[in-house]
Amino acid sequence: MGLFDFVKDVGRQIFDTDAEAADNIKQHIEIKTTGISNLDVKFDDGVVTLCGDCNSQATKDTAVLIAGNIKGVAKVVSDDLKAPPPAKEKKKAPEAEFYTIVSGDTLGAIAKRFYGKASMYTKIFEANREIISDPNKIYPGQTIKIPRD
Repeated sequence: MGLFDFVKDVGRQIFDTDAEAADNIKQHIEIKTTGISNLDVKFDDGVVTLCGDCNSQATKDTAVLIAGNIKGVAKVVSDDLKAPPPAKEKKKAPEAEFYTIVSGDTLGAIAKRFYGKASMYTKIFEANREIISDPNKIYPGQTIKIPRD
């Protein structure tokens, strides 16, 4: 599955015109994350298409979230953003679930919902460092990953 929906009218504004969107989104992803080579970004009417090679599925997920949490982006297509399959001899990396924040949410409330303990909000914060700069500064419409293990 490589198509993800986001809330188009929320997030950080990094471009003013569609003509500058792809370059600005690419630069934003490259600043916020490492582990992606040959990154190519296309933007068309609110849809970002990502292509390239990731060193892990977690890096791919992070790139999708970074692109999707930009104001003006409604969808991210990541079919051509490749990540290696987990090695058989290595323990499979924990799966993550995407969650879109709603009004009234806190990381503590989200942690209580997913893990049963509000104090586990730090696990969510650490998994989203590239997207959330402060655990007290989340906003409705922002999409984050919820680590599962």
